[in-house]
Amino acid sequence: MFIVGCGHIGRQIIASSPSDGAAADCLVRSSASAQALRQAGIRTLQADLAHDPIPPLPSADAEVIYLIPPPPQGRRDTRMQQFLQATARDGEPRRIVYISTTGVYGDCAGEWVDEQRPANPSVDRAYRRWDAEQQLRDWRSRSGGELVILRVAGIYGPGKLPLARLRKGVPMVSEADAPWTNRIHAADLVQVCLAALSRGRDGEVYNVSDGHPGNMADYFNRVADLAGLPRPPVIPLSEAGEQLSAGLRSYLQESRRLDNRKLREELGVELRYPTLEQGLPGCLGDAATDAQA
Repeated sequence: MFIVGCGHIGRQIIASSPSDGAAADCLVRSSASAQALRQAGIRTLQADLAHDPIPPLPSADAEVIYLIPPPPQGRRDTRMQQFLQATARDGEPRRIVYISTTGVYGDCAGEWVDEQRPANPSVDRAYRRWDAEQQLRDWRSRSGGELVILRVAGIYGPGKLPLARLRKGVPMVSEADAPWTNRIHAADLVQVCLAALSRGRDGEVYNVSDGHPGNMADYFNRVADLAGLPRPPVIPLSEAGEQLSAGLRSYLQESRRLDNRKLREELGVELRYPTLEQGLPGCLGDAATDAQA
């Protein structure tokens, strides 16, 4: 197993794998991450796909889980391009599991969305993920390697809650104005990644969500109540452009409800936390790092 971008989720994947990291390699950007992984006995390479020369990769015949996000700007994923050029040099993987985003579907006006829905990205962050998916499909055709794409909803879990935002009192639109959104607990994402690596069908796409959509305002309110923090001040949707960040406004412009039947029936994943009611209470015990959104 070769994990490309071994942060919080990658470390959990290693800890949850049958070999417990004994047969895993990692690629990370920062020296601190590389040192921590090496101290844990995990073979680790350090390189920034955006800037650094890429060292020889243990990619030949590997099973890759690719977790590195695209660059923060533009509509191309140049990091994916650099990675695939390196695998062509060092040996092609047997299989790549790519962590994409449900944002590639664009705004679906609150409709239920399964994997047959055509991609329709509408913002640059989604175009970058769509570009990465297309690069990987070209790689699959060219190399003969296997590809599984996971389109992942918003991730929450210990250390991945919007506590800093709540403490700052950043406002939010009302629940009536907030669009449908979808979530997945980090622990469930980990088991989905391992299932996709071992039994995902080559060339397939899987929606990764808990199957119980909600809305962003309700989510922030639930987290605030659980953490004993004030709920966000409510503003009219007409004032969102003045008081909310461009990134958050872009999320408020898209509404969809994700169908996760393929995940459950084809990958055979039984979610540990199929609802926020089940998943949120255990998230505050290890919230060392707050998510920003």
